[in-house]
Amino acid sequence: MLHAAFLMILLPLAGSCVLAAVGRKLGNPRAGWLATAMVAASFVLSVAVFSSLAGRASNQRSFTQVLFTWIPVGDLHVRIGLLIDPLSMTMALFVTGVSALIHLYSIGYMSHDEQFPKFFTYLNLFVASMLVLVLADNFLFSFLGWEGVGLCSYLLVAFWFDRDSAASAGKKAFIVNRIGDFGFLLAMLLIFTKLGTLNYHGVFAHLGQLSHGTITAIVLLLFLGAAGKSAQLPLFTWLPDAMEGPTPVSALIHAATMVTAGVYLMVRVSPMLHLAQGASLVVAAVGVATAFVAASIACAQDDVKKVLAYSTVSQLGYMFLAVGTGAYVAAIFLMICHAFYKGLLFLGAGSLIHGLHDEQDLKLMGGLRKMMPLTFVTFGVAWLAIAGVPPFAAFWSKGDVLVSAFSYSPFLYAVGALTAVLTAYYMGREFFLAFYGPERWRKSFAARSGEPHDPSWVMKLPLVVLAVASAFAGLINLPFHPAWDFLATWLAPVVGSVLVHANVGTAGRWELAIGDAVLAFAGVGVAWKLWSKRWDRPELEPAVLRAGWGIDAMYDTLVAKTGTALSLFAATTIDTSLIDAAVNGVASAVRSTGESVRRLQTGFVRSYALGVMLGLVLLLVWMLTRAVS
Repeated sequence: MLHAAFLMILLPLAGSCVLAAVGRKLGNPRAGWLATAMVAASFVLSVAVFSSLAGRASNQRSFTQVLFTWIPVGDLHVRIGLLIDPLSMTMALFVTGVSALIHLYSIGYMSHDEQFPKFFTYLNLFVASMLVLVLADNFLFSFLGWEGVGLCSYLLVAFWFDRDSAASAGKKAFIVNRIGDFGFLLAMLLIFTKLGTLNYHGVFAHLGQLSHGTITAIVLLLFLGAAGKSAQLPLFTWLPDAMEGPTPVSALIHAATMVTAGVYLMVRVSPMLHLAQGASLVVAAVGVATAFVAASIACAQDDVKKVLAYSTVSQLGYMFLAVGTGAYVAAIFLMICHAFYKGLLFLGAGSLIHGLHDEQDLKLMGGLRKMMPLTFVTFGVAWLAIAGVPPFAAFWSKGDVLVSAFSYSPFLYAVGALTAVLTAYYMGREFFLAFYGPERWRKSFAARSGEPHDPSWVMKLPLVVLAVASAFAGLINLPFHPAWDFLATWLAPVVGSVLVHANVGTAGRWELAIGDAVLAFAGVGVAWKLWSKRWDRPELEPAVLRAGWGIDAMYDTLVAKTGTALSLFAATTIDTSLIDAAVNGVASAVRSTGESVRRLQTGFVRSYALGVMLGLVLLLVWMLTRAVS
């Protein structure tokens, strides 16, 4: 089955091409079913390839499939090749699995949209691009997928481009990500200049030829790319605005898959990161700072999707904290669990929005647990999972991150622990505002649309599956016994040699685990106390947090408005007074000179003869003076 790995990419790519050609003829819902079938088939194939790889000995779980040579130019030989190893297959499994569920959900969610076939064309193209990113065996081929998911993000965020907010959000996402992509490009140029190859195995095999400064520079440049794609400080502001796209887009691209690409990249280059301790500290510090800042902002948001968007930024910060402390398995563990419960949260939010006919304001919801019982239960499971309440998924995965942070730096652990409390709190706030308290939606909604209700089965089924996964995903890497940490054993051939083991004994791990549980219950309890019966607490929603610490406004002032002012100054002053004046001055000088010279053209032969004679006389005088001297 390993030789059929390329079909994992080809299936959704073929689906996208077919839908682009005949999607309108297929119509609704057949276009959606075709797209879903293609991604589901890719998932089934991923399971088969995974099983085939797992059947090999641990030291033989790396298979490279070269399809053809892409760029043969001078010393640059880049091939279209796939690297099938435990890390890439882990990514492929949850990307295709979660994507298939979200495709199915979208059939119901987008059923009334006029651009239904186009939406699924973009979704299939995205899945194909994401699989290229994670399965590629070299930096440049990965970058092709990296840019592919960036393009699809733009197309899907701005899918409803007739809305100014959606069009602006798409452009913002595209531009901010280009900043990170510039870092990725510079890193590739530096790697090729120093080593003459962009193949992952070739680069890692020759790291000894690089100086410490060069490795550090490469890692920091790659982290710049990762910070853009995975929405870390200072490049995270695009992700909350990206919620302007349809909710399945938020679930698929901006929660479960694309935004984890930066984390994947840093784990993939872990051999380099292991040799650059200074860069590792930068990654950990930026990660934990992002986690705290985004969590604090989420505590004061009213848009049901923006709370989840800032939560995604915060959870990604946890993953980078794990990467920076050398806990690469913990980073992937949290990434998998996050894909389940955050995908579920976004689909649950979509169910709320769908049931309330596009209402997204939490302050206009309330009391929905009776009308939407399935959404209520599944959303509650996702909340407890992300809060880290035992035995749900994040209790184990986030716990692993905090153990590594504690071993690396007590300060990083303290910030991460505080963020964990905030996570349980702001998700509890969202849960209670939506499902408890007075039915505030009745004032504007019920009179025209009846009572909200749970969605159709195509939207319910993904909710149930993801709820089960969110509850039990922690079982893939339990810390109690070496035989139970399956994920760590599975990833050992890729990251085992560079993995930093936390210097915490068994008793210390139990103490930290109990502390994690206490923090989770504390956040849940505070949220219940404050928000289960009340919804109007402006004193807990300060303006500075509602405005996202003013970071977006600062960028608007320093970059957007300043850039606009400089452009106007250049257009009205520099262009007019300097450039145009210089060009016009040259033209005026040439014209004046021409008018002066033109006067010599009198048309009288005697004038020309006199001129010739004067010239001859001057020439003879000059020659005589030269002869005498």
